[in-house]
Amino acid sequence: MKIKNLKEYQKLCKKTAQKFKDKEKEIMTWGLGIAGEAGDLAGCIKKTFSHKNDQKAGIRENLGDTLWYAAMICNFFEWDFNEVLGENVEKLKKRYPQGFTKKAAKRKGIDWNER
Repeated sequence: MKIKNLKEYQKLCKKTAQKFKDKEKEIMTWGLGIAGEAGDLAGCIKKTFSHKNDQKAGIRENLGDTLWYAAMICNFFEWDFNEVLGENVEKLKKRYPQGFTKKAAKRKGIDWNER
């Protein structure tokens, strides 16, 4: 299936989501869900590149699951996923107007020599 746009994706995610009466339990489910899927994603990347155990299918699957939870968080707050992503890009363009460099990041408080 090919998704046309993020608005359509958000609607499709909502159709596959559990319904909650308790709003607090709902947002906790989406928040904990994204954390869990991001952890699974990180584990697959580690296994693929540190242990030479090809987990690319798992990376792809867990990336999709992570984005599903991100869409559900946007749905919860009635945010447009596309706008959230656009705001993030605008923030990064202001932070790194000439593009990312280690020198520019250091001015922002990140010392890349310590990493």
